[in-house]
Amino acid sequence: MERIHLVECPRDALQGWPYPVSTDDKIAYYRTLLDVGFDTLDLGSFVSPKVVPSMANTDKVINILEDEGLLRKDGTRALVIVANERGAERASKFESIQDIGFPLSLSETFQQKNTGASIEEAFLRLDNIQNTCSNNSKRLVVYLSMGFGNPYGEDWHPEMLTEFSNRLNSELSVEVIALSDTVGNADEETVEKAFSAVISDLPKVEFGAHLHLHATAGMKKVEAALRGGCLRFDGAIRGIGGCPLAQDSLVGNAPTERLVELFTNKGLWNISNERAWSQAQSMAASIFAEH
Repeated sequence: MERIHLVECPRDALQGWPYPVSTDDKIAYYRTLLDVGFDTLDLGSFVSPKVVPSMANTDKVINILEDEGLLRKDGTRALVIVANERGAERASKFESIQDIGFPLSLSETFQQKNTGASIEEAFLRLDNIQNTCSNNSKRLVVYLSMGFGNPYGEDWHPEMLTEFSNRLNSELSVEVIALSDTVGNADEETVEKAFSAVISDLPKVEFGAHLHLHATAGMKKVEAALRGGCLRFDGAIRGIGGCPLAQDSLVGNAPTERLVELFTNKGLWNISNERAWSQAQSMAASIFAEH
């Protein structure tokens, strides 16, 4: 049986948290997360600090982790998010960064809100970013945000996921694409069919699931993605984070602890360092405590 690729997303959690987290606390948390043995750690973004102030110290955090030798090529992959070519250039200067992520929206409105560009302008940015990745031995990861509908009343249909994925792969040679339920409104049937469709159409692409869930929701959407053939999943401990535009405080990330339990029970993933995993959960409870 194939193994799950599990992505822990403290970046997503921290940028959506309404209270500041010190650089020292962030680094201590990342050290522990790196010890857990996640397949990928989404640890920061190179975007405007005016837009995402919690990520303004990404350079400093990565420099410290690099100096400590914690971002290892043979261990957890390090991923950062960018919104334009300038961010990609900054990220590419770090040898330890292996993956550079970019949010491409199926919604014209959200693309403008999120990156200040139209969808077609975003494709042009992606072309340039892919060149930067290729020239610096990085891998481009594209998140198809608003992948299962949006709150703006724009046209959406499931075939858009296949159309966008095909274009990303054929025109830009993108090898990793994450279907993202940005506002948490996908249903199980749509999720399963979407992954089944894109994976059968592009079997050489690694498709991931970045699913936002209501706090009281179960793991049915996750299991639906699994049935559809998805083997890459994003989560955040305690389910912290989510999209600020969701307009619902109960919509957060898929809780990593529930993903770990599900995948462990199915024999698809296992914790390599139980002590670090326990410590990471304790630190998350402290960092993300209500003020």
